[in-house]
Amino acid sequence: MIPLLPLILLFSIITPTLSDTPGLLHVPITRRSGSVDNREFARFWDKFKFRKYRPAVSNLVMGGLVLHHVQPSNKDFTHSSFFIPQDDHYYGTISIGKPSQTLNVILDTRSSGLWVMGDICLNCDSITPRFYPSYSKSFKTPGNLKIVTTSTYAYASVTGYIAADTVTMGGFTIKNQTFSLIGKIAANHLQPNPISGIMGLGFGMADGTNGMPFWQALASGGRLAAKEMSFWLARPGNNRYAESRGAFTLGGRNESLFQGTIDFVDMPASPQEYGSLWRLMMTSARVGDKLIPITPGEGLSVIDTGAPMIQGPKKYVSAIWNAVPGSQPIKESPGVWAFPCSTNVIISLSFGGKEWPIDPKDLNVSRVPGGDGSMCAGRITHLGEPSNWIIGTPFLKNVYSVFRMEPPSIGFAQLSAAATLPDSSAQHPAALLG
Repeated sequence: MIPLLPLILLFSIITPTLSDTPGLLHVPITRRSGSVDNREFARFWDKFKFRKYRPAVSNLVMGGLVLHHVQPSNKDFTHSSFFIPQDDHYYGTISIGKPSQTLNVILDTRSSGLWVMGDICLNCDSITPRFYPSYSKSFKTPGNLKIVTTSTYAYASVTGYIAADTVTMGGFTIKNQTFSLIGKIAANHLQPNPISGIMGLGFGMADGTNGMPFWQALASGGRLAAKEMSFWLARPGNNRYAESRGAFTLGGRNESLFQGTIDFVDMPASPQEYGSLWRLMMTSARVGDKLIPITPGEGLSVIDTGAPMIQGPKKYVSAIWNAVPGSQPIKESPGVWAFPCSTNVIISLSFGGKEWPIDPKDLNVSRVPGGDGSMCAGRITHLGEPSNWIIGTPFLKNVYSVFRMEPPSIGFAQLSAAATLPDSSAQHPAALLG
């Protein structure tokens, strides 16, 4: 029998907890239950790919307001009607203001800004918690100027203004933290309750606000035990739409969630050269016994806790699926492949170190409509034929991931036995909560 999880992990799952090590915080995170209609999601996934990773930004000054506008993609696709579970929605809890207001935010390594729904939000639903500036004695705006920002994520296009206030996560607090207070959300997949915004965990000045990200302010101020953060993204059990839990650690690692050593790989360039993104260079993929080498320079990969798919150049994605017996492209969804739902073929990725296998269940979007129901849509895609890779939750649920500031690098480790238990197990962290 596998022993119960160590007490430190139980505390980290139940409530944000500062450990006995100064500057180390364990934060519980949750994967929201539910699903998204792929036809609607894919339209915003297209915009997200082109805007978020290759943005064309222009500034327009109107009546004292500075509008940051991100040019849309001119791509258009036809998509089938299967569903994408919201695996990208892993969220934790923060508080803003004095007195504090508690909000749930997605923890997102692909962006660097913090934004939350405000009391001014025109189209937010009535049950999602919002931030009310008038309730906070420490709330500030930059002088008398309200700067409008427009940012596009996979989840939504958001518009609002820049503000600053006291932001707290667990035992860590940053005063005058810059963030965007959102007044309008287009096609919002964050709603309904309980998610109120996004906390970006990327490098550099925060998206559209020119502020330093929360985690980086802590690291730069010498308040973290180590200048790193780490993730365990737990997968759901047999009910793929059910809520599941995980853990986020600021200032180090949760030693009970992984085994063996952490395989760190340096980022291919300094953060100043590619903005806020955490990236590695993929060197190869493997399908069963077949090795698929990646040509040097063609494996640049964004490691993204907020993406529900693995995205890559068409020639490599096609090579991967062609090595899976019975796979075929879905005509109605260019860039998406179908494979036999019963497959047990293991696909692995390498970034210059070890090969990391992906559990087949994490590559399955859902059954493809029509036919005999034996084919499933895969999560490795080439929508829009991108030149780079986006490595999202289908991969990250299979490893313990560590994002290190100095030197800029990302490390992966094998999950511990406790971290891989099914939800149905009485010893799984989620089950221990009752």
